[in-house]
Amino acid sequence: MPGGDVREMTRGVAAELEQLPHLPELPSRGPGADMIGRGAGLLTELFVQTEPSGWRFTDRPGRDTKRAVSWLGEDLDALEEYTQDYAGLLKVQAVGPWTLAGSIELRHGEKALSDPGACRDIAGSLTEGLRRHLADVRRRVPGATVVLQLDEPLLPAVLAGSVRTASGFQRLRSVDRQRAEQALRELIGGLDAPVLVHSCAPGVPVPLLRRAGAAGISLDFGLLTERDDDDLGEAVEGGTLILAGVVPSTDVETSDPAGSVQGVRTLWRRLGLAPELLGRRVVVTPTCGLAGASPAYARRALAAAVRAARSLVDNPE
Repeated sequence: MPGGDVREMTRGVAAELEQLPHLPELPSRGPGADMIGRGAGLLTELFVQTEPSGWRFTDRPGRDTKRAVSWLGEDLDALEEYTQDYAGLLKVQAVGPWTLAGSIELRHGEKALSDPGACRDIAGSLTEGLRRHLADVRRRVPGATVVLQLDEPLLPAVLAGSVRTASGFQRLRSVDRQRAEQALRELIGGLDAPVLVHSCAPGVPVPLLRRAGAAGISLDFGLLTERDDDDLGEAVEGGTLILAGVVPSTDVETSDPAGSVQGVRTLWRRLGLAPELLGRRVVVTPTCGLAGASPAYARRALAAAVRAARSLVDNPE
């Protein structure tokens, strides 16, 4: 989400998303509030610091790690304040292990993705950190059923071997799909909450994520092609929740909620799926994060997603 006032943004999220509020992330506050810094702050026994090239692992917790932990604590305080007596689904987000590995450098300067042992350490540390995080959220909002969203925007690039080295002049070798799947399966299996996986990149590996245990998959519907049809159809028929990114994530007019979900209806007809499944298998979302939008538009986009979802349910045809 945009802006730097977490209390104001949390209040808005709770007001607009009565059935599925979430813990906002405000990356514009700076290092430690960004996706990678926030995710690194959840790691146990692994610490990071900022360098001119970005995030890098270090031997001990320093200012940057402490700042990330502090901001997350402030955000959870705001969430607790605005969800008093709330009972229902509550979503929290965290960057996934493969995007972390493709974004943080080892001490010698190359990205952690280049080292299989480092990748395993990240996944294990993140699993333990997320266990603690989920327990903290449940303590603060005891009536909530907590759902975790893993953000993996780099996963398609990790599998395709298109993640650039730290120097930027070469690309790191692709990660074996079975290894990538196993790491995600162990992480998801190690948590006591339903896990959704979000990726706003093209080529989201839907079958891999389903085998890894993802309860739902969040993607940008504008990037889908007919080549994705079979994978999505099998996912829906298998009970996987689809989070359909159809509301633009940057400032545009959002007055036509019915139009924004027309692509979902078109896909449903093309796949021959029962219209009544729309209300049970699809959640309407922005195409990606709203951090690049204005605060006013971000509020309108959330409201538009709610209206679009109602349109989809009321008029599935």
